[in-house]
Amino acid sequence: MEPQITKSSWLMVGILGFVWGSTFMGIEIALGGGIPPFWLATGRLAIAAAVLAVVWGRQGWRLALDPDQRPTWAQIVWTGAVSSGIPFLLLNWGQTHVTSGFAGTAMAAVPIFVLPLAHVMVAGERLNARKIIGVGMGVVGVWLLVGQGALTGSGAALEIWGQLACIAVALCYAVNSITIRRLPPVDPIGLTTLMMASGAVITLPFSVVFEGVPPVPSANALWALLGLGVVSTAAMNLLRVLVIRSAGPTFLTLVNYQVPVWSVVLGAWLLAEPLPPSLIWALALILSGVALGQFGALKRLFVSR
Repeated sequence: MEPQITKSSWLMVGILGFVWGSTFMGIEIALGGGIPPFWLATGRLAIAAAVLAVVWGRQGWRLALDPDQRPTWAQIVWTGAVSSGIPFLLLNWGQTHVTSGFAGTAMAAVPIFVLPLAHVMVAGERLNARKIIGVGMGVVGVWLLVGQGALTGSGAALEIWGQLACIAVALCYAVNSITIRRLPPVDPIGLTTLMMASGAVITLPFSVVFEGVPPVPSANALWALLGLGVVSTAAMNLLRVLVIRSAGPTFLTLVNYQVPVWSVVLGAWLLAEPLPPSLIWALALILSGVALGQFGALKRLFVSR
């Protein structure tokens, strides 16, 4: 069935961009309210897995769409590791040393990492001159973020390591996008549920070993955790599936342009985070590189309408 882009499609992709862009502010509130970073990752993933399991169960617990092509447990665990387990640990720890605006801007580098990885690992996804220039622009933007200290306003002693952790999160998400494309046909809700659950299993030992028994957080932190688990993770993953099924995966890429913008705007507006010119330049370069690298897909999206 051909993708049908309607007013509802634009509304859904707008909601996705805003909510995922506000996730970094939610993490900042939860961390500031007393939830340790690793326990925050475990709690968020456990809540999301529980909510998604209810939805998946109502659909009959089906995972493989083709009985002859079933994903292995090793594939599922690896997908959970690079989609949520490892990046949630790194992101939460990183945000104890950088601002939410920096963390959100770093996520704009995900498509920049995807292009060269897809060239090597996915048949038919070859780099050309335009894509190489786009990757180059994104690399310069990432260098501005870290190499030039675009957001040194947090004042943390380990800020450079927090910045590198956020960049590593973007790399994990890029690897995950390639990993998912190489899986056999699966039910997206079932896969997402197992990804969240395996991610929680991966993060739990880190929480226990490095942070022990979590302290009692503030009410605001608990609300932030609930919002991250139910809304940002579970509900938005379900909405993502609806967008892909109705409007197509190319249309979903428009979220890439919104997330870093919302993270910067909300961090500066509601958390009074600094907004230096170097961050704006880095954001502009990375988004321009993404647009150039995805020019063909975006052209097909808008010309076909």
